[in-house]
Formats: sequence, structure tokens, C-alpha cells
Amino acid sequence: MGNYRVCLCFIRRFKMSTDEPPSDVKEAFLKYASAAAANMTVEQFHSFLVEFQGDQTASMADAQRIVEQVLQRRHHVISKLTKHSLNLDDFYYYLFSMDLNPPVSDQVHQDMRAPLSHYYIYTSHNTYLTGNQLSSDSSDVPIINALKSGVRVVELDLWPNSEEDDIDVLHGRTLTTPVEFVRCLKSIKENAFIASPYPVIITLEDHLTPDLQAKAAENIKETFGDMLFFPEAEYLQEFPSPEELKYRIIISTKPPKEYLRSKNVKGENSSSEDETDDEDGVDTSESESSESDDSDYESYATGVSEYKRLIAIHAGKPKGGLKEALKVGADKARRLSLSEKALKKATKSHGMDVIRFTQKNMLRIYPKGTRVNSSNYNPMSAWLHGAQMVAFNMQGYGKSLSLMYGMFRSNGGCGYVKKPDFLLTVDPHGKVFDPNAKLPVKKTLKVKVYMGVGWNLDFESTHFHLYSPPDFYARIGIAGAPDDAIIKRTEIKEETWSPVWNEEFTYPLTIPELALLRIEVYSYNISDKDVFGGQNCLPVPEVKAGIHAVPLFDRKGSKYSSVKLLLRFEFS
Repeated sequence: MGNYRVCLCFIRRFKMSTDEPPSDVKEAFLKYASAAAANMTVEQFHSFLVEFQGDQTASMADAQRIVEQVLQRRHHVISKLTKHSLNLDDFYYYLFSMDLNPPVSDQVHQDMRAPLSHYYIYTSHNTYLTGNQLSSDSSDVPIINALKSGVRVVELDLWPNSEEDDIDVLHGRTLTTPVEFVRCLKSIKENAFIASPYPVIITLEDHLTPDLQAKAAENIKETFGDMLFFPEAEYLQEFPSPEELKYRIIISTKPPKEYLRSKNVKGENSSSEDETDDEDGVDTSESESSESDDSDYESYATGVSEYKRLIAIHAGKPKGGLKEALKVGADKARRLSLSEKALKKATKSHGMDVIRFTQKNMLRIYPKGTRVNSSNYNPMSAWLHGAQMVAFNMQGYGKSLSLMYGMFRSNGGCGYVKKPDFLLTVDPHGKVFDPNAKLPVKKTLKVKVYMGVGWNLDFESTHFHLYSPPDFYARIGIAGAPDDAIIKRTEIKEETWSPVWNEEFTYPLTIPELALLRIEVYSYNISDKDVFGGQNCLPVPEVKAGIHAVPLFDRKGSKYSSVKLLLRFEFS
């Protein structure tokens, strides 16, 4: 029983519901279990995994291991000599177990031998900032946090320190405090491969003098040593694969010759990333000032040559406008950066050119300069046009960041997700995918929302309402291609900590490869804003068919200890 004091006069009592298995769970158990014994043997449980859950890779050994773990946790049975079986409550326990029955795999399963340009890469923006873009502290802590969460692209802005004899990392021309470049490099080295063995790319926005560029090269080589990937030629014709680059650090920036015209040590003549876009929609950004013939530039010292030699992914754009910037060169693969605003312009007028460019080259998208509070943008258009590096501010939270988390739960959370084949192919007539074409429904996803539990364990009794239990409802929606985006919601279940909905929703998908399933739970509040009760975002191509336990996360992306939903997924 739960007690709530009402009007300070009397105690109102609410019965805590017992979590009874949904009828679908009982039916599945009866279908596969031995009717006479009312239990499910390992062999029967294996049949359930393969047939009902659609797990064709499940072996008898997998079934045995799961049954043993369930019995050990529930009954402390550890003997391997007896023939084990599950009763209905054991079976229900398994289905509602977040680690034994998750909705997506935690294993890398995609082909990692394609060029880097064939993958979406988990990318952060101004990774060193602890808060807003104008006055927060620069630190290596957010860099460490980003790497531990699976981020594979770290951005550092390099400026001379106040004595002009060393290198600081900070957001230039703002009130952000600096952190030493060397400290950032050491933290990257120590944390680069905790979450994933696949390469970490450091994008540098460089406002340094030639002397300090030479020093930066020295710092990078000293810190990373053999971990550093040195390209064999100045320009790569094709990027290597994530598999080839396991446990390697890759440097990406503009070649140093492009800064030598700036005589001012502080780099006021270098363009910064967040300046306005030019009329063609290509940004003169951190790595995008025009390239010209080498003869235009003075020769530079050996140290600067060393700095240039470190660059594996060259940034920079050719002279001219957007059409020119998106030309695909046969002899070199490169990186182009556009702001979210410039991407919008580019995709409006040159959508198919953007896709063709990203088949071989890297496209990095970053937040527009007005996002001083470190908010983010909707990443779906960038992904739909093949952009690999969709750079996000990782220190905040919100819907856009939850989509980013959802996308990079794919492929075991390794930070590299293979782009769909339709973005990588050219038809016999030389045409690429048209993102504006009307497409037929390719796949239909059915989601049945059975129930939720755990709020009473993770929240105070008065968190949702002062005088009564919560009134929960769930919002289940699709983020993805414009024609696929939709949100549906369950009924409100009044005054219960363990809501049972038993509602089913259908989602027709034209581009299922890029669809994300957004799940949110709120407690309805008649007089104020509804109270947030958890969220998750799952990549639809990775979602396993069948009944699964779906954990919920707080607004900042941290998983609750106990809050979870029981859902069933069906594909047709």
C-alpha cells in the first residue's frame, strides 16, 4: 500500500499494483512450455528464442546460459547437474530483464572494412566546453566524458596562450577560459579506446603562428607516438577503413599554408567557424579558406612541414561557390564543413550533389553560431544526405541529442555506423539517391506497449504528484525521413506506479534504414506541465523482433536503475 497525506487531515491509501504478466506473455509461455509440467525446458526456451523472438543466431548454449542465469538470480540455483527449466514467473522475469533481453544488440556486427566515408561517425562540437559557447570553462573533462560515451570525433580550437609561447584550447573571441593543449591530448590518449577500438579523429581549428604549428606537431607526435596514423601520401585517394585504423589517432585540419598570410599572432584574420555563411551557402569556417597554388605562399619551416605531414583528412574548400566545393576529385579525398544553416541551403539546391560528394569525401555539419547555449539541431537531414560527421554539443540535453544517442546505439555503440547502401550506390545512368523523391512504404513496424515498472524504486513518492501516484502515458514516435515522422500516444493510466497499457501502434516506413523509435513517458498534470518520466531512442534497423525490456533514461541520457517498459516489436 502507498500512503499520501491529503490536506493534512487524513491519509489517502493507494494499492500498489502487482506486476502480473500480460496475456501475450502467458500465451507465449503456454505455446512453448510443457503443458503437463507447466514449465519450459532449455530446448523449448531455445525454440521460443528462434521462432517467437526471431533470433536465428541463438544457440542451445545461449538458451542454457540464460536459463541458468535466471534460475541463479531468482532461486539461487547453481547446480549444473540438474535439468533446468523455467516456470511462468521465471519466463516473465527473463522477458523483463534489461541485460538478458535488451531491444538492441551490444555487439559490433556491421562490415568495418569499407572506407571511412561509408560510415556515420559519432562527432562532437567544441568538445572541450563545459557549458555555453560564450563564457563556460574549457576543460579536458567533457572530452573524457565524450570519449567514454563512444564519441569518435573530438574538436579542439587552438590558440596561442597569453605569453604566446605555448598552445591553449578555448573558443576564440569569447570569455571561455582556456585549457592546455597538451592536457587535452593526454586525456584523449588515455580515454580514446575505452568505449570502442575504432579510430578517434581529432579535428583542429587552428589559429596558430608557424612556430606554434611546429610545436603542435611536436606535442601530437610525442603524446601519441605509434598510435598516430601517418598517411603515406599528402592526399589519400580513398580513406582507409575503420578496421584498418583500429586503435589509431587521426588528425584532420586545414593544411598550414593557408594560415601563413595572417601575420597577427592571435589569428584575427583567420575566419572562425561560427561566422556568417557566404551567399552560396558554403561556410568560410575553421578549415575552409580557399586553397590556391603553392606558388601563392611563402615557403615554410621544417616544423610546419611536420605539422602538415600529420594531416590524414585534409579540410579546405576550392575557390568558388557551393557547386565547386561539392565537386568530387579523382585524386584526393577531403573534408568539407558546413553549418546547419549552410546545409539547409545546400540540400535545397544541390541535394544529389551533396550525396555524391559524401560517397567518397567527408562532410562535417556543425551548429549555427547563434546556438550560444550549446543547443543542437535536428540531425536527420544531414544523415539523409550522407553527412558522416554531424557535430553536436555533447554537454547539453534535449530531443536532438537523444536522436544522436539513438543513432549511435547502432553497431554495438562503437561510434561508426554503416551508411545505408542507397546512399553509397550510383545507378547505371550515373544517378545517386534523390532525397526529395516520393518513396513507397518499404517496411512496417508494429509496437505493442504492454506496461512499465520501476518508478516507485527510482523516484520519491511525491516526485510526480504531491498527493497521489502518477498518471502515466507513453509517447511512441518515429524520427526519420519527413514522410515517416509521426508521434502516437497511449491513454493515461491514472494513479498507478505500474501502468498497464496493452496498446499497439503501427508505423509505415519509407526509409526504415534511418528511422529512430522515440519513446517517452510522462505523468499527466491537469494544472501544470506534464512531468517527465523517462525516455529512450532506438535505431529501428537494430531493433530485435519479439518481446523485450526497454530501459528508460533521464533527460541527460543517464539510465535509470529500475525504470523500464515491456514492449513487443513486429516487422512486416
